[in-house]
Parts: sequence; C-alpha cells; structure tokens
Amino acid sequence: MLFAVSLLLLCSGVFCISSDYECTLIPGKLKQIDAGAGEVYGVNSNDKIYRWVKNDWQLIPGNLKHVTVGPAGVWGVNSADQIFRFQNNKWMQVKGSMKQVDAGGPKFLAGVNANDNIYCLKRSCTMSGVSDVSYAKLDGSIKYYTCGSLGCWGVNAYNMIYYRNNVTPTFCQGHGWQEIKGGNLAMLEVGSDNAVYGVTPAGSVLRRDGITAANPVGTTWTELDLCGTYKDVTFDNSYLWLLNNDGDIFRCSQFK
Repeated sequence: MLFAVSLLLLCSGVFCISSDYECTLIPGKLKQIDAGAGEVYGVNSNDKIYRWVKNDWQLIPGNLKHVTVGPAGVWGVNSADQIFRFQNNKWMQVKGSMKQVDAGGPKFLAGVNANDNIYCLKRSCTMSGVSDVSYAKLDGSIKYYTCGSLGCWGVNAYNMIYYRNNVTPTFCQGHGWQEIKGGNLAMLEVGSDNAVYGVTPAGSVLRRDGITAANPVGTTWTELDLCGTYKDVTFDNSYLWLLNNDGDIFRCSQFK
C-alpha cells in the first residue's frame, strides 16, 4: 500500500517552490495518471491500477496500461488495447480496440487506436451499461485525444495541437479541426472545468489561457514555472497532477 507524505518539490537535489505553484511529492510510482469528476486514478509500470482515496492510494483489482475518469465514468485499456469500463466494482470489457481513451466529455467516451484513428462513443451508449456498442469514427489522425464540456483537443504524431469543432454529447464526433498555434505538445488533458494543460516533447508544462464558452479554444499558451521535466499532466478540483520520467507523482496547487 502506498502512503502519502508532504514534501516540497525536489529539484536538482534541493527543495524548491515555484513562483506560482506549491507542489507535494506523493509516494509511489505511476506511468500514467488521470483526474476528473473529483477522482484520481493511475496505473504503474506493472499495469496495476490505483485510486486516490483519503490521501492514500487504493489498489483496484485488474491490469490496465491506461485509465481515465470523468463524467462518463471510469474506463481503461489493457496491454492488448482491449477496452474496459469499471462497473459495479469490477471491470467489464466493452467492444472495441483503443490505445488511449478519455472519459472527460459530457458522458461520452473518446479515444484513439494503435493507428491513430479517432473514435467516440455517444452518451446513450456509455450510459447503457451494455458491452456491444458502436463507435463513431472521426476524420483525421490523432495520437492523444481528450475532451471536456466545451469540446475536444488532440495532438498528432508531429505534436501539433488541434481542437475539434462542433462536438456535443449526442454528436460526439463533431466536424472540422482547428489547428492551435503557439506550441507543440506530446500530450494534453482537459480538466473538468475545461482547463487545458499539456506537456511539451522536452517535458515543460503548458497551460491554455483565455478559455471561455464563447471562445473555447482560448487565446495563448503559458509555460508554467515548475521545477523538473514531466511526461504526464492532469487537472481537477484545483489540483495539477504531474508525473516525471521516473514515475514520481506530484500534486500542485496554484498560489491565490
């Protein structure tokens, strides 16, 4: 069992704190993490699944390489790209094959397969509890895809950033892509409050500013003043969760 302890972010052998964030080192190692709808899940290098409960990691039976939590529930994919939903405290396999899925949309599921083909599962299917479902296929090629209530974002194999236009809970595939200039990202995540954070190929963390209902793509990218470099980021309930290349886990809160 993992246990929590509070430390300031360790940077280059000394304790440090950024001008904007105070970070806590959370014991344990994860290779992927996702926060949404007030919950945090992650998987380690052995594909073991953990949930953050009362400042401790709780082991969840099963094996996944990627897990996601949000309005659509808790979903994941295993090493064979099989898709699972956590239902009645057990994993139920759902038809389809994905390498990465995201449950952050308004109760619909989105994801990409091994060939960077993009799919989504509309709300009526995610809420039905059935395993034999039909996905909508999107045009284009994306390696990482993530959604919030104001739309979906993705990055392609060249780390170019795109926003998917006209996505709705009943028409999750939307139509049309808008390239978002000003940065390159290896991955990104949309938070429950539609905040967008991403990690550059060099490991810096960027935040998209200016996002509103009237302007869901925002205005500019801001590089966060954080110690170290990172490979994974997720945001929910005012907490920024980060993983570095060693799998160390950091939970950061922004100074008011």
